[in-house]
Amino acid sequence: MTAPVSTRGESASPALLVDDVHVSYGQGTRALNGLSLRVEEGEIVSLLGANGAGKTTLVRAITGGLGPHGGRLTAGSISVLGRPAVADPATMVRRGVSQVMEGRRIFADLTVQENLLAGGHICRSRKEAARRYAEVIGRFPSLQRREKTAAGYLSGGEQQMLAIGRALMQAPKILLLDEPSLGLAPIIVRQVRDLVVELNQSGVTILLIEQNVMMALEVSTHAYVVELGRVLREGPTAELASDDAIRRAYLGVGESHRVPAPELIEQAVAAGPATLAEGSTPADQSARAGGATT
Repeated sequence: MTAPVSTRGESASPALLVDDVHVSYGQGTRALNGLSLRVEEGEIVSLLGANGAGKTTLVRAITGGLGPHGGRLTAGSISVLGRPAVADPATMVRRGVSQVMEGRRIFADLTVQENLLAGGHICRSRKEAARRYAEVIGRFPSLQRREKTAAGYLSGGEQQMLAIGRALMQAPKILLLDEPSLGLAPIIVRQVRDLVVELNQSGVTILLIEQNVMMALEVSTHAYVVELGRVLREGPTAELASDDAIRRAYLGVGESHRVPAPELIEQAVAAGPATLAEGSTPADQSARAGGATT
């Protein structure tokens, strides 16, 4: 796998710009609280955080998918490929933004071929759909061998490749990958990792939402750490990977390998690596408190 090359700061305008975004659900439950991030054209940027941090809500806001979930953008702005994002997923797909949702979300009763063609619904002609299908299925030999198989009979790894392939049928300029390694065996995670890099090298800008921090930091050049709906830390991945607070909170370095409670992550990141004495990390504090961490 070739190491990713940063393009940060080289483009006149970013591929994706999220500026001080606030999102609420229902009667006012806040999910994003002034979150901002930037993804340059040609980058792989990772968004890291525990469950409930606001990562999936951000994806919905970018793709126009807040409405069906009862969410609304109450402040801030999102610009995608130089244009304001709109609350209509179909429009965002036509503009070049595709999403691979957490949990794969394939059509289990449809065949591999039918799933992929469903992703190509925006193609202007059958000829264009056939061309894209040939390109996409050619990337996945295991799927090519099972074109007529119902997707529900595929392995977890094959289903994840199918979900990514379905998004590729839309010829995206920006691809949002939400937890693509979730529930996969380590050898399949490595295949997903290599595919992410390959897609990026072919010209696709990628926002990678992951709890598998090791994989995310390996393939990206810049990362954001999100908790409680806001960015707590951002920077080059090499810098974050060497940050003691991040390593202990997310990489399992220390006595506990559990994901710490959000408030402990926030305390550690706010303190900074220079002030983290031995025994004062989120894992250490949680272990002393005896509380469960999720």
